[in-house]
Amino acid sequence: MARPPLPVGTWGTIRTEKLGPNRYCARARFRDYDGKTRDVEAAGTTGPAAIRALKVALRDRAAPNDDEITRETHVSRLAELWVEEIIAEERLALQTIQRYQTSLRTRIVPALGSLRIREASVGRLDKFLRDIAKEHPSAAKGAKVVLGQMFALAVRRGALTANPVRETGRLRKPRRKVVALKDEHLQTVRSAIRAWQQPIPGKPGPRHSGDLADIVDLMLATGARIGEILALRWEDLDLAAEHPTLTICGTIVYLKGKGFFRQEWTKSDAGFRTVVLPRFAVGMLMARKLNAADNPHDAIFASRRGTWLSPQNVRRQWRQARADTGLEWVTPHTFRKTVATLIDKEADAKSAAAQLGHANEDVTNMYYIAKPVLAPDVSNILERFSADRAATDPDPPRPAV
Repeated sequence: MARPPLPVGTWGTIRTEKLGPNRYCARARFRDYDGKTRDVEAAGTTGPAAIRALKVALRDRAAPNDDEITRETHVSRLAELWVEEIIAEERLALQTIQRYQTSLRTRIVPALGSLRIREASVGRLDKFLRDIAKEHPSAAKGAKVVLGQMFALAVRRGALTANPVRETGRLRKPRRKVVALKDEHLQTVRSAIRAWQQPIPGKPGPRHSGDLADIVDLMLATGARIGEILALRWEDLDLAAEHPTLTICGTIVYLKGKGFFRQEWTKSDAGFRTVVLPRFAVGMLMARKLNAADNPHDAIFASRRGTWLSPQNVRRQWRQARADTGLEWVTPHTFRKTVATLIDKEADAKSAAAQLGHANEDVTNMYYIAKPVLAPDVSNILERFSADRAATDPDPPRPAV
């Protein structure tokens, strides 16, 4: 009966041979990852030293194939091949790929790029991610996503049998309290914008436009993201309808080498939506339309040169307007949370999620609605603990025997 073959990735009996003074060789039969069995050998100054060297060689044995990714491939090279793959797939937005490349360039490659794939152990990767998370939790999360996909490619190409990133620990997730604007805050916001837009006598340069006030009003009227607001075109409005509407169907994004431009789709599929406008927003848009200058993009909010406004520029203006107001914590995203909180209070979380363009209310509840979780009403049950009830109960519970 034929001897059964060795399992893939294992070796048989180790044999040693003396080659000369202080020169020994250790050999073993190893069944490679392509199913073929080959002789593997290593040398040392003593028999035990040769055996130890052979075991290291067997442990680090790479699959003898024509793939350019093996256990000996450097992490930096794996990163390059992974980026090439996701670009070729054309399934990710270009700005997402650029964000991944930034994580590789600034954090992953400087710290891990010189390691070979086999050296990127769970412990090393876990420590790397936790060190980042101490100061930058979101950056650590992004780095973990990138590393996970990189090493998944190594597994698919046969260089690894398991993805070490999956075994790293969960990253610290800082507690975040959702804070929405109250009515008095809104009045302070509008007053700050009006004051900021007033021309300063003797100050050179063009005066501020009314864009910031209108942008904030439209964010409060829709709950849309700042990039979605700035990507709106006049053709996306239907102000003549019985219930005027606005369709959110794009967003402003930035790509290195291309600058800011309008992406013809929203952040997610659920983000493509039509919302009914409140009266104050309809009045603002109609007044703006009367005074709007033509621009090649049909943009509602265009720069003086007729180009798309950048979200960064609007955020800078808002920082200037809110100075000395005590509202340093308020960002454009705060207006989105304020809208969600109000809709949840007056209607429900499902309506708030639909208004904001979320696929379901879980994200809306967790990150956008400022309220404590409402426990079920069990007050009638807890009433049994009442001291008055215990004194008047004609049939008090008897102790167990």
